[in-house]
Amino acid sequence: MPENENQLIVQLQSQDHKNHAFRELISLYKERLYWHIRNIVKSHDDADDVLQNTFIKVFKNIDNFKGESKLYSWIYRIATNEALTHLKKNAKRLNLNSEEANNLAIKNLESDVYFEGEKIQLKLQKAIATLPEKQQ
Repeated sequence: MPENENQLIVQLQSQDHKNHAFRELISLYKERLYWHIRNIVKSHDDADDVLQNTFIKVFKNIDNFKGESKLYSWIYRIATNEALTHLKKNAKRLNLNSEEANNLAIKNLESDVYFEGEKIQLKLQKAIATLPEKQQ
């Protein structure tokens, strides 16, 4: 296991170590991310789907991670956006309009015990949630 986050990032961005490092990343963050997503989408099956989509996006885009934030914050943002996208796509099934889905997600984000972001990060996530899907 890497000694620190920077070492994990280097391994994730290395083709030789990417698969092993990614398994470590999943074991480190899957439970926290699952409960964050579950808090937004409410359904276990939906949370599993969104979590899987989140990790797929992380795997495909890890080379674009610039280190401007903590790795977990970056992944958390991806998970939040995936959950919001899922809510919007399923808003009809849930009898919610897009605004209601956004408000529900923002409320859940504010009460999330795993959210480590500062006030500015929370404001950013709220602002992202109000953007049209293409701009997120």
